Amino acid sequence: MVGQMCHLANFAANPACRVVAIADLRPDLAAAAAQRFGIPKVYGTHRELLADSAVSAVVVVTKRRATGPIVLDALSSGRHVLSEKPMAYTTTQALSLVEAARQQNLVYSIGYMKRHDAGVARALQVLTRLRNDQSLGRIVRARGWCFGGDTGRSHDNFVMTGEARPDGLELWQDGPDWMPRAMRPGYDNFLNVFSHIINLARYLLGSSPTVAESAIEATGAGRITLDFEGIACTLDLVNGAEGAWREGLTIDFERGAVTLELPPPFAEQEAEFIVDHDGQGTRLTGEKSWAFRRQADAFVSDIAAQAIPLASGEDSVTDIALAEAVWKRRASG
Repeated sequence: MVGQMCHLANFAANPACRVVAIADLRPDLAAAAAQRFGIPKVYGTHRELLADSAVSAVVVVTKRRATGPIVLDALSSGRHVLSEKPMAYTTTQALSLVEAARQQNLVYSIGYMKRHDAGVARALQVLTRLRNDQSLGRIVRARGWCFGGDTGRSHDNFVMTGEARPDGLELWQDGPDWMPRAMRPGYDNFLNVFSHIINLARYLLGSSPTVAESAIEATGAGRITLDFEGIACTLDLVNGAEGAWREGLTIDFERGAVTLELPPPFAEQEAEFIVDHDGQGTRLTGEKSWAFRRQADAFVSDIAAQAIPLASGEDSVTDIALAEAVWKRRASG
């Protein structure tokens, strides 16, 4: 669903690129998706696709433990890559992918699509101005939340078949060597669900925080506090599946605050944000704009310009390092 609805449909709609091939281990699904989106070539494996000289860039959307090996094959073959997150399970794995992209001077982007949200872009502009002109004073703290809920899927632009997901993919280890096996399902959930809000906090507050406090449950939910050079950002993380989607970030200044409210991930709506100045709030309402579409367009543009992506592989290594640090604290008691 995600591969088709959030990625394939958006690249197929972009006149600046051509979708020339699709690869899937499920032949019926590959054929059905190719027919739906008008894709001329269908391959049974990613390696067959990478042997096609017409392919200059790939999007990797697969089971999380198979993401790293496929991305490494694609980068090693000289293809630009947009990969779903998490990029890997360990810092060492992630760095190996970044190095493969660096050696061939490739665009390597990670699917933190919330950075591409038009409302987030506007909020960043406001935050930059406020930090520069000091009209609300200095930033004193921040707090974020991800409670999940309804993902906001309003359309069904994908096909499915009854085929079982096949085995046979190369899988990378799902955690650092020191991590007990019992912890790894929760760690996987943490990386898959909650790395988004961590990545977004870094985008708005600073790229390289440290972990100040951590209280993570076995499921991956809990509370962590990141230290952005003296600014504490507390993140409340809850495994939610019902009700409205609730995710956002509030940045408190001495005389006001900026609050960013994120839309459900599949909703074609941009984030809203509120600027509170001495108790007087101004809400800037989001318009119809989808972060996934903007992410796809940006990947094509970045390749054409050889530009560094908003969520580059190199930057995204930090999210894996922070996740490891959080879970090492849990492992040590």
